[in-house]
Amino acid sequence: MTGHVLVLNQDYQALTITSVQRATVLVLLQKAELIEVEKARFVRSTRHTVPWPSIVRLKGYVRVPYKHILLTRKNVIRRDGHRCQYCGARDRLTIDHVMPRSRGGRDTWDNLVAACVPCNNRKGSRTPAEANMELARKPFRPSYVMYIRDYVGSLDDTWKPYLYLA
Repeated sequence: MTGHVLVLNQDYQALTITSVQRATVLVLLQKAELIEVEKARFVRSTRHTVPWPSIVRLKGYVRVPYKHILLTRKNVIRRDGHRCQYCGARDRLTIDHVMPRSRGGRDTWDNLVAACVPCNNRKGSRTPAEANMELARKPFRPSYVMYIRDYVGSLDDTWKPYLYLA
């Protein structure tokens, strides 16, 4: 029973991704309802046959505090699509401070970008404008939905409306 299932809150907001087994248990315990299923696939036991879940919705509302994405090297590189934000290279990636730390630049989502080692060395302790280097895109704080999308890899088309990607 390998696979991923999108779990929605009672108000249809994406909460998390869970396993097919956990989603089936939620449905059997009547804590969740099936929203979307995979056709011609079933989870079978000696007593029950349940359609293979793709999306389930919780029957009770779960209050979730704002989900912060941890500021880590891995998450910055993932946000930037595993590409250098100066030249687009995919290998030897490191983290670069847009406003250098020597000039008061902080470790924030808005000041960190993925950069390859040659570009990071070329930029040094200067700003991109001073080094005559242009960023591919402005750094930003990623959303939780973005990480749900990246966690699964390829998305099922039925998930896209619930992740605001349709």
